[in-house]
Amino acid sequence: QVQLVESGGGLVPPGGSLRLSCSASGNGDSIGTMGWHRQAPGQQREMVARISRAGTTNYHYLVKGRFTISRDNAKNTVYLQMNNLKPEDTAVYYCNAVSATNYPEDWWGRGTQVTVSS
Repeated sequence: QVQLVESGGGLVPPGGSLRLSCSASGNGDSIGTMGWHRQAPGQQREMVARISRAGTTNYHYLVKGRFTISRDNAKNTVYLQMNNLKPEDTAVYYCNAVSATNYPEDWWGRGTQVTVSS
């Protein structure tokens, strides 16, 4: 079993930056792709960015060029550096990890609120 804990959310003005972190506990060798998803009020949850164990990344087109995902496999941690934040980035951000050994099993964190407002 894997548990995910996010941190780093908060309130930031438009144009500001935040860095989210997600630490995974449990058997790190069982973790494959990790990623960040977000859900705004009244909206469906959407994938923001994901990264494989080898470092291959994918981004939602709305955040490409502004957000950067990275991971430290030794620490079982994934990061999301968010720059030039916009009000439409306001959402609860969830960390996700997909099993490397029992696909499609996956795990979710509880989420961290990101609010972009002046």
